[in-house]
Amino acid sequence: MGQRAYTDVILILDFGSQYTQLIARRLREAGVYSEIHPYNFDPGRIFELAPKGVILSGGPASIYQEQAPDVRDEVLTAGYPVLGICYGMYLLAYHLGGSSARSKAREYGPATLVIDDASGLFEGLDGREQPVWMSHGDRVEAIPPALRAIAHTDNSPYAAVRSLDGRWWGVQFHPEVAHTAGGAKILRNFAYNICGETGDWKLKNFIERKVAEVRRRVGDDGRVLMGLSGGVDSAVAAALIGRAVGPRLRCVFVDTGLLRAGERERIERGFAARLGIELGVVDAAELFIRRLASVTDPEQKRRIIGHAFIEVFEREASRLDGVRFLGQGTLYPDVIESVPSKGPSATIKSHHNVGGLPERMQLELIEPLRELFKDEARQVGRELGLPDEIVDAEPFPGPGLAVRIVGEVTRERLALLRAADQIVMQEIRAAGLAGSLWQAFAVLLALKSVGVMGDERSYDSAIAIRAVHSLDGMTADWARLDPSLLGRLSTRITNEVAGVNRVVYDITSKPPATIEWE
Repeated sequence: MGQRAYTDVILILDFGSQYTQLIARRLREAGVYSEIHPYNFDPGRIFELAPKGVILSGGPASIYQEQAPDVRDEVLTAGYPVLGICYGMYLLAYHLGGSSARSKAREYGPATLVIDDASGLFEGLDGREQPVWMSHGDRVEAIPPALRAIAHTDNSPYAAVRSLDGRWWGVQFHPEVAHTAGGAKILRNFAYNICGETGDWKLKNFIERKVAEVRRRVGDDGRVLMGLSGGVDSAVAAALIGRAVGPRLRCVFVDTGLLRAGERERIERGFAARLGIELGVVDAAELFIRRLASVTDPEQKRRIIGHAFIEVFEREASRLDGVRFLGQGTLYPDVIESVPSKGPSATIKSHHNVGGLPERMQLELIEPLRELFKDEARQVGRELGLPDEIVDAEPFPGPGLAVRIVGEVTRERLALLRAADQIVMQEIRAAGLAGSLWQAFAVLLALKSVGVMGDERSYDSAIAIRAVHSLDGMTADWARLDPSLLGRLSTRITNEVAGVNRVVYDITSKPPATIEWE
């Protein structure tokens, strides 16, 4: 791995939780460097890392199911402090002689934690009762003599435990998610108070490490082709790669025909100039729309779009001498939802730039932001000197409007959605909400309904409006928009967009839904 620009490390072993990377993110926010590795990571490598502490993540499995992922005894007996989260806590109790079982009342969502011992993990929290986020079907039924309970909930008598010697700690809830109000403090307490961390990790270290890594991979004469979408992720990745290789970076913007209204014009009006990079524009709308004809399955859409992007990039690369690398603005939420990353995480949906890529590619991928969340990527962009208008831009999916059309993608349906979506963008900006929402957009549904327009019966399409608040894209809550704003949106869309006679508002959080509909 080379010489580190930091002294200490907390090792996170991934047992498949969708929130594993959030643990690392919370630790980085506290100035603590962490690395995520699979649950079956070689103990010898662990000793080489010499971590200050080890965290066992949550996971979707039950410890009693066949071939359930397990932790090696060497990890628990190495002498490092260990914190088990949810599934990780069950493993701790199991290895020490305790027992777990299917809970009579499963807990998915908010719960109230009652702290019985405020020292150690819970030091400095405000009050004995704390709101926490649960996501489990098992619970610890009995603890071994080596452990004692330090907190409980109505459903979980052992919602948090510690060993008598203070080396092993376990919590049944998820401190890493924003819904656990004191979660960041709990993880900080583990890192600093229990593990003795010094807190020498800073975002500048990440930039320096990634710039050096890109330079090493590309070499002294290699060239990189970068797919620039106009969004935050690819802009920050381009700026970082550009810092590493300078003029040997060539950026391409692909007009897929799946863009929002005015998007290509915005890019051509000087987006690249503000980044200080060279940009070429490729019109590939015919290719993408033709490939998507008659396709309704979301996973197939993403694969088709991912393959088409690579086809365009490889064609562009063939026109340039020395291009062997393709830069992408892939972020961790793309990875964790697309494929099991380093542990047995469940696949939620493929992303066009991860699970949607072809198995055989002529170009090697460079993805410097792959381990970051959106807000961290924004921070990197600010460190690199990008303007606020780029860094604070609303996320837009790489597959574009194709994953906001439920069902078949056609030019006619794209035009209909584009018109409705433009109204959403206009009204959100007019209401002064553009900077406070994570995302706001329209979705074209795969259904028609009966309506009355001009005293005549209509049978037209329905539009769903989606607006959410989020910190990192991994969890989100639906925005409580003013009813008068929703009324204006409905009136304008049904009046101005021919073919729409019904507008609905999505009030589902993530989880259980995802932010995008497909």
